Amino acid sequence: MKKSLFIALCLCYIFILTACSASPPSAPAEPIKKSEFLLGTICEITIYDKIDEKVFDEAFSRITDIEKKMTINNADTSEIIKLNEASGKESVKLSPDTFFVLEKGIYYSTLANGSFDITVGPLVKQWNIGTDYAAVPNADELKQAMGLIDYKKLDLDKNNFSAKLQQEGMKVDLGAIAKGYAADEAAAVLTKNGVKHAIVNLGGNILVIGGKTNGTLWKIGVQNPYDARGEYVGIMNMKDEAIVSSGTYERYFEENGKIYHHILDPKTGYPSDNDLVSVSIVTSKSIDGDGLSTSTFLLGLEKGMELIEHLDDVEAVFITKNKEVYVSSGLKDNFLITNSEYKEVE
Repeated sequence: MKKSLFIALCLCYIFILTACSASPPSAPAEPIKKSEFLLGTICEITIYDKIDEKVFDEAFSRITDIEKKMTINNADTSEIIKLNEASGKESVKLSPDTFFVLEKGIYYSTLANGSFDITVGPLVKQWNIGTDYAAVPNADELKQAMGLIDYKKLDLDKNNFSAKLQQEGMKVDLGAIAKGYAADEAAAVLTKNGVKHAIVNLGGNILVIGGKTNGTLWKIGVQNPYDARGEYVGIMNMKDEAIVSSGTYERYFEENGKIYHHILDPKTGYPSDNDLVSVSIVTSKSIDGDGLSTSTFLLGLEKGMELIEHLDDVEAVFITKNKEVYVSSGLKDNFLITNSEYKEVE
């Protein structure tokens, strides 16, 4: 769940928020924006309604609660650490939050046929990408780690809200999905408190509530994987949706002249090596965008796009190493390439 501070401060999308020609009487003259460092990144909430600012405290408190339960960095509060420490021994009682995210994790692990696997923890620990200790593991270390990865060996008991890892040494890592859940829950807090126009940005996991106050849609740009943060490939219109990207540019390190990114393939033990550099998923729930962005990246362009086209209310933008852009059918009329270096492929 942790990312380096430098990367965390760099957001995956640029917002093109044009000035409203006329705001409704209930809207403040300027949006209200607050941020906190949570989930290993900068979490920013921007509200465009006139609202009691206590709603920010409630939303950030909800994110904090989720982080405490699902982090792999605080043994005093983390249910995931307790689950990992009990691997091969016993079941662990979980909160409804953690149980739900584990259920989602198993769902996407199954959907991707193990290309995405929430028990990838042992492999993540070997690589340590995003930390000062990042290094290429030796063959024996990789073999041992890969032998501990199998989402089918994570047992969930919904009647008792408990879970068990069957094999000692197995480790769940929710880094690829928990942030999406936190975004959804923060948005739920806002809407419960009457917010109708807002942006939740958890280090690049973007969720928009409603549209802009003048009735138009938000315009969101997808990051150019080969350029500085804030430079984008194209833009799309959004309302009441989330967009999440996974890309090789997010976290990586270099060793002996070769770059190793953070999207690890459980089936090879190494960072995914295909033609993709970025996948952006648009869906109604950020947790689904989180799970699918990693899953489809690992599946590759052909299988990833095939999966997206078989899912309801999910769209995607795939960007390849040679700057080709593939857009799912539901986004064909809503994604405009604005960078001439990129070309859309039908």
